[in-house]
Amino acid sequence: MKYSEIVELSTEDLTAKLKEEKAALNKLKFAHAVSALENPNVLRAARKNIARISTEVSKRNNEAKNQTAAEA
Repeated sequence: MKYSEIVELSTEDLTAKLKEEKAALNKLKFAHAVSALENPNVLRAARKNIARISTEVSKRNNEAKNQTAAEA
């Protein structure tokens, strides 16, 4: 998933997508432990997607906190 696609999603969609990606990563790790994956770079890509989504979620949370602090 590209960063431009991540930015377009709402915060609720991002948190749902983050849960999905983490579950998919756990399944990939389990599959890799049982028998080697054909392409182990899939694990790296999944971790990077999770990091991109997590970064955007925390960025939005920080912006929301800063707005409420500025209003007070």
